[in-house]
Amino acid sequence: MDYSLGIDFGTSGARAIVIDQHDILLTEKSRTFPSVGSEEWANCWERTLWELISEIPEGTRSHLQAIAINGTSSTILLCDADGTPLYPPQMYNDTCDPDSLELLTTLAPVGHPVLSASSSLAKLLGMSRMVDMTAVRYLMHQADWLAWLLQGRLGLSDDHNSLKLGYDPEIAAYPNWFQQPPLRQLLPLLPQVLKPGSNIGPIQPHLADRFGIPSECQICAGTTDSIAAFIASGANQPGMAVTSLGSTLVLKLLSLTRVDVADYGIYSHRLGDYWLVGGASNTGGAVLQSFFSTAELVELSQHIDPNQPSPLIYYPLLQPGERFPINDPHMQPQLTPRPDNSVEFLQGLLESLARIEAQGYHLLQAHGAPPLRAVYTAGGGAQNSVWQTIRQRHLQAPCYVAQHQQAAYGTALLAAHGSPL
Repeated sequence: MDYSLGIDFGTSGARAIVIDQHDILLTEKSRTFPSVGSEEWANCWERTLWELISEIPEGTRSHLQAIAINGTSSTILLCDADGTPLYPPQMYNDTCDPDSLELLTTLAPVGHPVLSASSSLAKLLGMSRMVDMTAVRYLMHQADWLAWLLQGRLGLSDDHNSLKLGYDPEIAAYPNWFQQPPLRQLLPLLPQVLKPGSNIGPIQPHLADRFGIPSECQICAGTTDSIAAFIASGANQPGMAVTSLGSTLVLKLLSLTRVDVADYGIYSHRLGDYWLVGGASNTGGAVLQSFFSTAELVELSQHIDPNQPSPLIYYPLLQPGERFPINDPHMQPQLTPRPDNSVEFLQGLLESLARIEAQGYHLLQAHGAPPLRAVYTAGGGAQNSVWQTIRQRHLQAPCYVAQHQQAAYGTALLAAHGSPL
């Protein structure tokens, strides 16, 4: 019996899932992060890692053959030669100072994914200009550091986490523009990049003994939480997509060709033999929740005829500004006219969100991504069957609820199979 363990370190907690050799979920454990100061985050992650592993039944741990970890994108640590973090982690939503971002725009190509104040490279550059770097030997992403705790080799990452560090998965190297100062001085800190799911090495012997895990259990290169969720969905052919109906609207479409369109925030991750093309809108479920409670959304949706189009055309935003599928930083929310009937208003919002989703996929296709074959849905909105029917009408493609919505399940698949596709 060969079991695989996937561990998801998300924004508010962590989850572990074990699957068997037939990809059947055997065990699922989760932990919510306690409220701690930024200087305690690394210790909190380490404690959570050990707690999750220890909660897996002993009889299951004794059959583990592979472990992989995903983490939040662009969460980084600066570590010394022993792997000890020298400063509090820079979290996924932290940003660098404006001057560092302005400097980076003179070094990286126009529209590159690193040209965001929250990218891994922007944070590294910003910290290098603000803190003492004398003892720093490694930049590590959250998933890298946690995997190191298990396998003991520093300075390794995967090309999903490293995309926003500037690594180019197409040439499998850091590009030539890293030779410019001050980036050239930072190159020695950057990790060696592996393909997600590839074997790094066996679990450290003392951990194998501590947890009753086979000594030959391989620790694998990881991924980001959002890509792990895509892997979990069941989408596995070009033209298959995953829409995340969360607070915002996030689209990911599997493609044979790489698509990067800076003006719309579109960029691609390598995923097996394919490219995962993505874009994110500022519209989404947060706008719905600003008008309706969860109970109201459930109740009102039951009174909507999803096959009867709404005449209302909105562009639901919580605040001005949109990038995808329309690039307009000053775009104003469009939420009028608002009918007195709440059912009609909700249908107008759902129709408009579906229209924006379809427009997003059309934009990806206009720049080289394939036509939609099927859309898998994740996030809270996936449970609304009325919205699902409305979306299917706009997308002109079958919509399904994702087979699995837990990123930890996708990471377990990555550990089990090496390459997801």
